Parts: sequence; C-alpha cells; structure tokens
Amino acid sequence: MPINILMPALSPTMEKGNLARWLKKEGDTIKSGDVIAEIETDKATMEYEATDEGTLARIVVPEGTQDVAVNSVIAIMAGEGEDAKAAGEGAAKAAPPAVKPAPEAKPAVRPAESAKAHAVSPAVAPAAPSGTRTFSSPLARRMAKEAGIDLSRLEGSGPHGRVIARDIAEAKSGKGLRAAAAAPAAAPASAAAPGAAMASAMPDSQIRSLYEEGSYDFVPHDGMRRTIAQRLTASTQTVPHFYLTMDCNIGKLMTAREDINAAAPKDKDGKPAYKLSVNDFVIKALALALQRIPDANVSWSEAGMLKHKHSDIGVAVALPGGLITPIIHAAETKSLSAISNEMRDLAARARGRKLKPHEYQGGTSSVSNLGMYGIKDFTAVINPPQSTILAVGVGEERAIVKNGKIEAATIMSVTLSCDHRAVDGALGAELISAFKVLIENPVMMVV
Repeated sequence: MPINILMPALSPTMEKGNLARWLKKEGDTIKSGDVIAEIETDKATMEYEATDEGTLARIVVPEGTQDVAVNSVIAIMAGEGEDAKAAGEGAAKAAPPAVKPAPEAKPAVRPAESAKAHAVSPAVAPAAPSGTRTFSSPLARRMAKEAGIDLSRLEGSGPHGRVIARDIAEAKSGKGLRAAAAAPAAAPASAAAPGAAMASAMPDSQIRSLYEEGSYDFVPHDGMRRTIAQRLTASTQTVPHFYLTMDCNIGKLMTAREDINAAAPKDKDGKPAYKLSVNDFVIKALALALQRIPDANVSWSEAGMLKHKHSDIGVAVALPGGLITPIIHAAETKSLSAISNEMRDLAARARGRKLKPHEYQGGTSSVSNLGMYGIKDFTAVINPPQSTILAVGVGEERAIVKNGKIEAATIMSVTLSCDHRAVDGALGAELISAFKVLIENPVMMVV
C-alpha cells in the first residue's frame, strides 16, 4: 500500500512551511533515516528524515513551493514489492492539495469543473482571503503577492473570469479594480489584504494610495517578518507589561573581562580558547539572579504557574529582515567561557537559519542587548511564554557621586520588562536588584 509523506510540523506552532529542496528524486530507493528534503520555516531550514523504507514513487509538491500546510501530502512512497509507478499514479488521484483553497462564493464555472480543478492541482484554487471566489493563474498570484494586490478586488479577463498576469499589470496601473476600491477608507477591515491587520488597521490599498506611485519600492513580507509581527503584536496586546530600570557600575566587570581574555589559553595558531564579551557576563548574571529569585523564574498559564528549575536564557540575534532568540539552556550551570563559545556557535547557525526548534523555543527569560549600537536604554517586548526580558544598553563613562565626591565610572543601564500576571512589582524589583549585585561583582559568578 502506498505511503503518504506528509509536510512535518517542525514546531508546536508551525502551521505551514516552504519546501525548499528535494534531496531525492522519483524512483530513488529510500531507507529509514535518509534525508529526503529540506523544509524551511520562518526561523530555520530543517532536514526531513524518512521514517519508512521504499521507493519515492511521486513528488506531489515540487521544491520551491511556499506555504505548504502541515500534514498535507508532499510525496508518495511505494512500499517494498510495490510498483512505484502504479503507486504514484493511484495515490495522486486521492491526495489532497498541499495548499488549502479559500472559501468559494461567486460561481464562475460548473461545480463539476471546480471539483475536478481542485483535485488535479492547487494552482487554480481561489486565492482571495475575503470569501469571494477568485480563480487565478500561478503567475498572477505571484505578481499580486509581490505588488501587494488583493486578488478578490480584481475582475479577471481570463477563461471563466480567471485573473491572469495582464489583470495584475492593469491593477498596478490603477485599472481593473472593482468599484469598491474607489472608497478604501470606508472598506471594512476584513477587506484588507493578507497580513494587513498585523501591522495596521488600514487596508494595504489605502496605505499605498497615500504615496506617489514610484516613490517607494514594495518588499513583500517573508515568513519570519510575518511571524515576528504576529507574535509581538499578540504579546503587547495580551501580556500586561511593566518596566524596571537600574544603572549598573560595570567597572569591575570590564577589568575582569580584560584580565580573563588576556589569560585565555591559545592553540598552536595563536587563537584563544575563548573571548568573553560583556553580553556573556549579562547572560550568566541573569541566569544566577533567576536562581536566587526562583519565584520570578516562571511562565504563566491559565491553569497555573510553571516554576522552572533551570535558567534557560534566550539571546536576541539580529538577522536580515528579522531576529531570532537562540537559548543557552541551564545557563546557571555553565562557565562564562562555555557560555561565550556556545553563544558564538548559536549565533552563527542562527544567521544561517540552521537552528533546531529546541534551540530557539521555550526559554525562561531573555536578553536583548543594543549596547553595541550606542543605545543608552530601551524597553523590550516579552517573548511568551517567558515572563521577563532584560534590555541592555551601552556601557559608558558617566559622572557619579561616591563618598560625597564626583568621579567617573563605567555605567550600563538595564531595563527589565515583566509580565504582571506572573511577576509583581516587588518581585521584579528583587530580580533586577539580584542581577545588579552580580553584574557589579563578577567574582560572584565564578565561585
């Protein structure tokens, strides 16, 4: 019996992904554990390993296909002793489309034709998100996505009212839009193009109408940017944030960092075994502070509080077009040099989108450091299900008063964002105070 190969769920929140590349071709023999494809999520590119043995009979979803729904059939495998060609042809007829079509309303073709089209290929599936049936060609859909045009607002000039490339070209010049487009300000929010709600209550068409054609370049959102927008919007709307700021004197830390780096052993090529950054000390100090104030090392859930035993610290890493937060697990148990080397490895693989889900999901708190950009202080958005995040500014010389005298000191401002459902004001103050003690006395982190 043919075996369906399904789009895997590579994380608990994954709903769809991109099929980046097939590493096997039709007719190839597959063994359990063979890497057969590369799946791209909003955060990483993952290898897809086969769990069964057989022959790859038919590739249903070609490489390069985007937004493939989780658990949809992407390929058919013939079992041992089966005719691969027959298995591929037979299973293809029953396989559901990889991309689910949107609801249909406006009858443009006979029901029999519509059902047949859906069974053969998702390429003719309606692409409109508003509930209006809109048939379109693959080229038209790609052009519409790049131009930010809502297909449901176009009158197709192709067979049976199908939207084709010519219609998109006319829409870009202002022609071909339905009458409803004439008054975008009065249009309901549901008429907005996909993704508009996560950025603005204004429809895409209304935003674009405010700027002269040709005065801007349109760059479609990728999966990462959409996910970041959705999660941060959800966080600010559902998590009651409050903020606590402290100034930390990191003079001792800077001296200790210089001495430790100078004493680092070197290999035969003269490369040091480690090179500590200020952020490495911050990660360690936050991890230890959470152990000292365990009631703040928590995650909120509706049924109860999760009190974490270890301090798993996420660290924001900037990527082109977004960011990701790889996690140093059980950071309180690791030396500064181990944290430094692990963070360097995670950051490099994050920029190459090679992290595994467990390396960036979860965590008990996070660090966001913009000090390298000269930022003095800022507030960061909590990354649920975490309850805190520490925003770190630049370490700079400032005038302070010590024993009645004004003197210079290296000061770093930090701001702790707290989820008020899980961490009350006094508890948050205890946590940031514990951090301050540790970061100002780095010797306490190595004993």
